[in-house]
Amino acid sequence: MNKIAIAIHGGAGTILKSSITDEQETACKKTLQKALRVGYAALEKKKTAVEAVELAIIELENSPLFNAGKGSVFTNMGTHEMDASIMEGKELNAGTITLVHNIKNPISLAKLVMEESEHVMLGGEGAMEFAKRMGCNFEESSYFYDEYRYQQWLEAKESNVVQLDHTTIKNNKIGTTGAVALDVFGDLAAGTSTGGITNKKFGRIGDSPIIGSGTYANNLTCAISCTGTGEFFIRGVVAYDVSCLMEYKNLSLIEACHEVMHHRLVKIGGDGGLIGVDPNGNVAMSFNTEGMYRAYKQSDKSEVIAIYKE
Repeated sequence: MNKIAIAIHGGAGTILKSSITDEQETACKKTLQKALRVGYAALEKKKTAVEAVELAIIELENSPLFNAGKGSVFTNMGTHEMDASIMEGKELNAGTITLVHNIKNPISLAKLVMEESEHVMLGGEGAMEFAKRMGCNFEESSYFYDEYRYQQWLEAKESNVVQLDHTTIKNNKIGTTGAVALDVFGDLAAGTSTGGITNKKFGRIGDSPIIGSGTYANNLTCAISCTGTGEFFIRGVVAYDVSCLMEYKNLSLIEACHEVMHHRLVKIGGDGGLIGVDPNGNVAMSFNTEGMYRAYKQSDKSEVIAIYKE
């Protein structure tokens, strides 16, 4: 069988061993492991990289631990606005959605945009109408309520600031989710899903639904999913930048990810992380923060699940 590989992430930031209880760490790792194994099992069954990415991210969206789907943060108006994107590397097809609400699994809606519409990005009420026509699963607003997220929002609203997932040590909830995969057919795919940032205003959109910034896949080079301060990832076109360095400067996946995360992004003040996989099944998990919730599994190696800088 040809090589297969999958990697997932659940956000990057100020993640210190001293700030997380043993119970929280166990819960995080268990959820990451479940998502990883669901995605890898799909690849073993010769499902496509796109299918594996969707299935893995669904598991993360269904967990209240993660800032995506069920665990999405509160906006300034006390609502939830979710973004997601997915891209396949063979034909460079992609689908993204932004500013949607009450959608149980935004990554599945993004996949439907890619496969069932002639568009790449749908937003707001138009995306919601498309979701209804496609028969997507909707949930009541109460499904997305999480007491920790609510208290986090009240604190941020009182101080009139927006808050990223890991800007404070006491913030033990986890961030933006993503997955990348290589299937048995040699095709790559990447996907990202998020609830944005706490107390966000004015319909703010980050990098997660932006192809080339938060998500990118190309069979010639790599599949990338990003997490971090979205404004900087947009300005740096981070996901595509990794691919460009591989295609035009012949850097390896590891080299390209390191250059982008530790030099190019840092120069403009950005922080965060990314995961990547190349056509040979090599995996990169690069971040310039204290930690990143991450996991990967390859054909010839056991699974790896990690949180802190090592």
